[in-house]
Amino acid sequence: MPSNRIGRINEEIQRELSDLLRTVKDPRVQKTMVSVTRVDTTTDLRFAKVFVSVYDKDQSKEVFKGLKAAGGYLRHELANRLSLRHTPELVWTEDHSITYGARILDILSTLDIPKDEDEDPVAAHTGAPRDAAPDVSERTMRDDEDEDPVAAHTGAPQNAAPEVSKTTMQDDEDADAEGEAQ
Repeated sequence: MPSNRIGRINEEIQRELSDLLRTVKDPRVQKTMVSVTRVDTTTDLRFAKVFVSVYDKDQSKEVFKGLKAAGGYLRHELANRLSLRHTPELVWTEDHSITYGARILDILSTLDIPKDEDEDPVAAHTGAPRDAAPDVSERTMRDDEDEDPVAAHTGAPQNAAPEVSKTTMQDDEDADAEGEAQ
């Protein structure tokens, strides 16, 4: 389960770095809103790629220069807060996912899709009338629970006990007796 461990470490590093970014005194980092969106740590814990979203895109280059300059301080503070054998070296990367999501939302909002309130969207796709009752089979969940899936496939009665031949039991007893004699 190393991947689960790495996932927990990534979350903890993200949480701690988010707190630590408020303590950075570099004006390049302080003059705009910066948020850590994701952290990917290597399995040997030597490097951590930190994905950062910057609110003011015009200042993103300056912010990343400030983050790189404060990297030593942040790594030292991270080592004090986490109990890891190796504190990973921080590699800063700009995260464009928020910008991409906003762009998709703008595109979707500009689409002109007519809304017909009289039509039920489910009925339009299935061809069923709007007020039609759903088709419910006569079997209930209780019937399904009582059915033995093994018996259904083998054709055996539902509560039949498995056959055990007496010769098989006798052969097993003889083999045990020979094993004890040796």
